[in-house]
Amino acid sequence: MIRLILNVFWLIFGGIELALAWWVAALVFAITIIGLPWARSAFNIGLYNLWPFGSEAVRRDDYSGREDMGTGALGFIGNIIWFLLAGWWLAIGHILIGIFWAITIIGLPFAYVHFKLVPITLFPVGMRIVSKDASIRPYPPRP
Repeated sequence: MIRLILNVFWLIFGGIELALAWWVAALVFAITIIGLPWARSAFNIGLYNLWPFGSEAVRRDDYSGREDMGTGALGFIGNIIWFLLAGWWLAIGHILIGIFWAITIIGLPFAYVHFKLVPITLFPVGMRIVSKDASIRPYPPRP
């Protein structure tokens, strides 16, 4: 119940706008064709922004037990390109907004979400959004 309330407040105080912005970015990436790997990543971040409480970002290969293009060498290269072009400044934005929310004290849950978004904003390729309630994953995480 608390997750639902926090998610509703998150949506009211900017979550919908953040999710829509990421989905517009995903659409722009998809239109360029060369940006398709980042389109999927931007869509995932938008999904994460829509309902962050009770969700987490995990590596797709850890979740499914098998590698794909986004979790291998190409995913690594895609993450490096993302980091250099956009990831670092987007992460700084989430950190600064998180600090602002943390200062307000009542905004600590929102600060937590912004800090939780930093890793996926830095390196989104090969990530998947899953429910925290999904305690059983198809395959155990790799060592």
